[in-house]
Parts: sequence; structure tokens; C-alpha cells
Amino acid sequence: MSNKLVVLGGGESGVGAAILGKSKGFDVFLSDRNQLQDKYREELIIRNIAFEEGKHTESNILEADLIVKSPGIPDTVPLIIGLKNKGIPVISEIEFASRYTTAKLIAITGSNGKTTTTLLAYHLLVTAGLSVGLAGNIGESFAWQVAEKQFDYYVLEVSSFQLDNIIDFRPDIAVLLNITPDHLDRYGYSFQNYVDSKFNIIRNQTEHDNFIFFDDSEIILEEFKKREIKASKWGISIDHVLKEGAYLNKQNLVSDCRGLSFIQDYSELPIKGPHNAINAMAAILIAQLSNVNPVKIKAGLLSFTNAPHRLEQVAVLNQVTYVNDSKATNVDSVFYALGSFSQPVILIAGGVDKGNDYTQIEQLVREKVKGLIILSIKYEKLREFFYDIVPQLYVTQDIQDAVNKAQEWSKAGDIVLLSPACASFDLFKNYEDRGDKFKTAVRNLVI
Repeated sequence: MSNKLVVLGGGESGVGAAILGKSKGFDVFLSDRNQLQDKYREELIIRNIAFEEGKHTESNILEADLIVKSPGIPDTVPLIIGLKNKGIPVISEIEFASRYTTAKLIAITGSNGKTTTTLLAYHLLVTAGLSVGLAGNIGESFAWQVAEKQFDYYVLEVSSFQLDNIIDFRPDIAVLLNITPDHLDRYGYSFQNYVDSKFNIIRNQTEHDNFIFFDDSEIILEEFKKREIKASKWGISIDHVLKEGAYLNKQNLVSDCRGLSFIQDYSELPIKGPHNAINAMAAILIAQLSNVNPVKIKAGLLSFTNAPHRLEQVAVLNQVTYVNDSKATNVDSVFYALGSFSQPVILIAGGVDKGNDYTQIEQLVREKVKGLIILSIKYEKLREFFYDIVPQLYVTQDIQDAVNKAQEWSKAGDIVLLSPACASFDLFKNYEDRGDKFKTAVRNLVI
């Protein structure tokens, strides 16, 4: 068995992997190029796990038998290339943790909607009384939970970055919500590379497993022609009836699974918009495949509260509604957000562009957006694209200034929507920081 485990990255997933490795008898060394957060440093010290911060000492790292890599580190950096050239396996935390649990794994991916779907599926299973862990891109580290807790199920939000470094990871239920261009800077600006990464979620599935997918996606259906899919397939549609799977029929979500039909009036649910209908149907299918009683599914759907920073209503001031959708870090997310509102929208967008194609939202912007506020250091691409499309446009690097301008432009009945289409790292620590500062700026408005 591999003995020396090196963990690259000392965030939630890395520290969790180090703790699991130590519990399984590995000689563990954690290395982070940046400074560790105090809480993670303390956890490593308490457990007597060797670590370094502020650097990567290659001589130590290249002695590893196994590497667990943070999803934030690209495979293209020289250190990772050097490890692979030496034949040292480089895996993700979800791969590592999955080797040490017999729990049922439910893995959810997609360019958009995976956080809401993961939280809703988790909520449905927990409120039904099942023993469930929440992990992956959300909640506590998967590896940390495997090391120190015991669950019968794990609901995992998994990104393409995590799926890039799997070997045997095999979810009992895999969900692919959609694939739209995102993170292309990480995939050599090749959309097919990104698609292949997403499809890794079913790479190891067998005929005993289940695969839930968006049946309205031409991209997904085209990939089916290229791949052998062994798992049982369950489609989701918002525009046509499916014999097996879930679909939107007028106002009802209908899910037919294993001879059982579940029907829910969508207007009763706390989450709105066509994208959330897709997310809800995926979660319903997960619950049905996990043998949850239909009465409990219905109760769970009605009691769900969505994640912060995802179409989160912040306040209604002078009959203007302020909405925080900071988690919308790609164009497709903004498409769904704009599609959720019939009222005029003042859109606050911008940040670090990841190779965005804004033609996807051009028509919706023409129809709905009465003003665009670009909150960004590098604003030229957004300004150039939308300059002749929106009635008014404003550029700023200050979020309070952005919100003040939105208030100035707004009238009763309008929506002020922070839905950036971009990553946050130019002006903020992360999308949570951006969303929190937006909420603070809204609360600072003088009414």
C-alpha cells in the first residue's frame, strides 16, 4: 500500500484528506503555497500532521507515493506535471474519500444549479429520516466526514475540477444537470475538454447504478451517441413528456420512477423559475431512487430554504426588490436568473471573465434589462458588447457606488439584480464576499 501521502492545498478538502490519510495509517505531509487559515492550522497541529505553508518544497512532495490535490490547482502547473512524469498518482479528495466508505454516493454536477440541487436532495433525504452527509463543493470535507463520522448516504456537489482527478470514484446516483461553456481557461479553451470532464461522473458506473440527466440538452444527448452508458438513465425535461424520468406538465412537476408517479404543483414550492424546476425534479428523482416515501418528499420540498447568494432576496425598498445572485459566475447562470423575472431589471455584472460568450443572454438583456452596471476592473469586454444593447450603462469598481446607481435608476416594481456572469477575484475574496458586500451596500441605502 502507498505509504507517503502528500496533500496539496490546505483548505477544507485538503485538511480533510490529511485527517483521513492519518487515520488510515499514511505518513501525511500537507503543503500549501499560501498561508493556512487559523482553524485549519490548529486542526493539523492538534493531530500532529506535518505541514508547510507559504511554499511548496518540491523535494518533499516528489517523495510521495500518492498525491491528493486541491481542485483549485490546475493539472498544467509544473509541479503536477513533474509528479505525473514520475508516475506518482494525483487524485482528488472525492476519489480519496470514496475509497474508505461503503455509503451510497449521490454525486451532482453541472455548469449551473448543482448547489441548489445538492442542498435540496440532501434536505429531502434528511427530512425523510435517512443518515446523510453533505459534502464535495459544499459543506464539510467529504474525507473529513469519512474519517470521523458515519453516514449511510453522501450527497456530493462535484465540480469538473474534482472530476478531473478521479480513478475509481463511482456514484450510485450520478446527476448531470447541464453543460454550458464555463472554466474554459482551465480547459485549454476547448469546450469538448470541459464536456469530457463533466462526463467523468459516469465513467465508472455499472448497470447497478443510476444516471439522472437533463433531456433537453442537445450537448448531453450528442455525447450519448459517443459513449456507452451502463447505468439506468432517468431524464428531466421542461418541454416534453418522458416515460421514465421527470418533466414539467403545465404547473406540475411529474416524476415517473420505477412504476411510481409523483406529482407536485410547482407554484407551491419556495424555489422559482424554470432552472429551479429542473433542480427540483433532479432532487425528486434522487429521493425516489433512494426509496423515500412520497409524502415525505412533498413535505421536504415545501420546507426547503435555498442557499445564500443564489437568487437571494435581500430587501424590498420603495417597492424595488434587491436580489443577490453572486453565485452566478457564468453566463448560463445569468440566463436563468433573468428568466426568473418578468419585471424590468437593473443588472449588476462583471468580474473576472472566464472566456464568456455574452450572445447567450443578448436577447434576454434586450427584453428585460433597463440598465447595466459593470462592477469590474477589466470592464472593456462587457461594455463593448452591451453598449448598444442596454438603454443605460455605468462602470464602477465600488459595490456601494453600484448599488447607489441602481437605486438612482430604479422605479417601483423594478428588480435590482446582482448576477455577475464572472468570477469575483478582481475585487473580492470570493463570490460569498461579493454577495455579502452587496447585501451590506443595499442595507446602507438611504430611503
